[in-house]
Amino acid sequence: MHHIHLEKKGLRGLAIAESFKPGDDASRLAGVVIRRDFIIDGFVFGKCTIEGDDATDAILDMYSRLNRDDISYIIISGLIISMYNIIDIKKIWEVTKIPIIAVSYGESEGIEDAIRHHFPNSYEKKLEQYGKLGKRMEITLHTGHKLFLRNEGCTYDKVIPFLDGLTLQGSIPEPVRVAQILARTTV
Repeated sequence: MHHIHLEKKGLRGLAIAESFKPGDDASRLAGVVIRRDFIIDGFVFGKCTIEGDDATDAILDMYSRLNRDDISYIIISGLIISMYNIIDIKKIWEVTKIPIIAVSYGESEGIEDAIRHHFPNSYEKKLEQYGKLGKRMEITLHTGHKLFLRNEGCTYDKVIPFLDGLTLQGSIPEPVRVAQILARTTV
């Protein structure tokens, strides 16, 4: 289990968000390497298939192409992106061995219900693959806004104050907000 060292100003993480428009075959992923003190230190782009099964591999490819050993965590906007392209944070953690945090901003039907609804013909296989991603935790940030998260490779007691420190206003942590802006510019 890795720790997120809250005291380090230069702590670097990779924040990833997506964007697509109706009719697209692929979603554009944007990653931003950003320090804990909000200094931007790099960018990377990727793509994954709308309604596909390649989001996890796309994120691993983005991380690999950065070729950096100073990234201490990955924070991802959403766990189910690109019209039900599910991200396997356990696999990302197993490959990178750094903490992975997936955040979302509202109530949802949950992974099991989403799999049942959108993959009725392969429900059992998908549930076996993605149903072990852990419970989604609801937290309230210092801003008063709710945030929902799943994490791998780190503990909730470290993640909660960490996300509080990364969130300047509203419910979106600043690194994710920057990645979202960057992703939208590629559509």
